[in-house]
Amino acid sequence: MKRLIVANWKMNPPNKKTAKKIFDSAQKNACGLKNIEVVVCPPFVYLGVLSLSASGGFRAKSHSAFGAQDVFWDEKKTSYTGEISATMLKNLGVKYVIIGHSERREHLGEDNLIINKKVKYALSAGLKVVFCVGEKERDDDGQYLNFIKTEMLEGLFSVPAKLANNLIVAYEPIWAIGKSGKNADSPEKVFEISIYIKRILADIFGRPRGDQIPILYGGSVDIENTEGFLSEGRISGLLIGHKSLETESFKEILKIANNIRK
Repeated sequence: MKRLIVANWKMNPPNKKTAKKIFDSAQKNACGLKNIEVVVCPPFVYLGVLSLSASGGFRAKSHSAFGAQDVFWDEKKTSYTGEISATMLKNLGVKYVIIGHSERREHLGEDNLIINKKVKYALSAGLKVVFCVGEKERDDDGQYLNFIKTEMLEGLFSVPAKLANNLIVAYEPIWAIGKSGKNADSPEKVFEISIYIKRILADIFGRPRGDQIPILYGGSVDIENTEGFLSEGRISGLLIGHKSLETESFKEILKIANNIRK
């Protein structure tokens, strides 16, 4: 199974010229890397431009795909000013969508109910959903595990098991973002929590379906910790923020991920 590397550009870069440069570099660097799939998630405003840049599709030997950073939960009505539907995204070649990112939860007021609506809608529309969960702080009493469990149970409430094949869970502990060295997360802990997440997924969707859902990690991933998270952490891939905008750093991360055989 290929490892999934998701590049979340967030609200970057400031212009389409730079966006095209970063995108072209990601495409080029993904060429020939058979053990990974790269998903590029630019801001909405660049999806059309980059779709044309890809000449209607990604390079044949580039194991890459388009992703979006968000989607609205409905398109039956069209009176939602400023929102984007799954149909719009799919018509631009988008295959993946990030839902429930910590920044949208914290700064834009997205709660588990809203996220649940988006997850169900996106999956039913045929998009692959990168569903984000993660605690604000990791306490010694283990209450953070209950926080993660609640996010998952409420965020995935009444999602049909038949749609779980297009579900990916991204574990992104908020406290770990921007941290490095001793202050960062450890591969061993990531592995432990990934097992916990797998158990919850199995409770929701049953086995073996729940066991087959990929788990990504997204807490300050860089060149130094990529191998540890993928090898010792035994996860299915990575959700990468700002490092995905640094072309040389992202290139090295892709190489490292591709060379891990475990």
